[in-house]
Amino acid sequence: MLNLDGLIIEFDKGLRSLFSQANSVRPHPDADVPEGVLSDSERNRAAALMRVNHCGEICAQALYQGQALTARDPMVQQKLGEAAVEETEHLAWTAQRVHELGSHVSMLNPLWYSGSLAIGACAGLLGDKWNLGFLAETERQVGAHLQSHLDKLPENDAKSRAVVQQMYTDETRHSVMAVELGGVELPFPVKLAMQLGGKVMTQTSYWV
Repeated sequence: MLNLDGLIIEFDKGLRSLFSQANSVRPHPDADVPEGVLSDSERNRAAALMRVNHCGEICAQALYQGQALTARDPMVQQKLGEAAVEETEHLAWTAQRVHELGSHVSMLNPLWYSGSLAIGACAGLLGDKWNLGFLAETERQVGAHLQSHLDKLPENDAKSRAVVQQMYTDETRHSVMAVELGGVELPFPVKLAMQLGGKVMTQTSYWV
């Protein structure tokens, strides 16, 4: 159930996600990976792809926070919180990589965050099985998106590849967790709507 203290805490988390430097408990996946030689066009493409990934993690933070606010089962709330910690690490990894590549994160992040928070809260209000089903499907789609980026990143950009590969591993685990906790399969129209929404976000944040 929603409560004032929870709302204040999640509001603070939102401000930190959008305007503070995220921290990572684990070492950055690319910490020991040497910087590759990239042309200007390769560097720009890699930066744009990592900006998309950073934006995706902003959305993931908001989704998890919204879902945790309205989840009914304390165990589900706990697991969502644990997964959100890893998503915060993804924020730190992708933000650092974007800046290393000489670019900036998406200027539309506050918009994406607000929308994702509302969607996550609505998913939680439908009940835990649908909440978890939404989480599982989200992570499956994110995993497919990350795999496509491994194909698109420049071959010499081993640092970005290391980050994306670890993110893929984490997102896959989150999806499995959601199913094991009782998440149900979503109707096809809902999946399609999620795919279309994700496409708008990725195409926009690639440039802005």
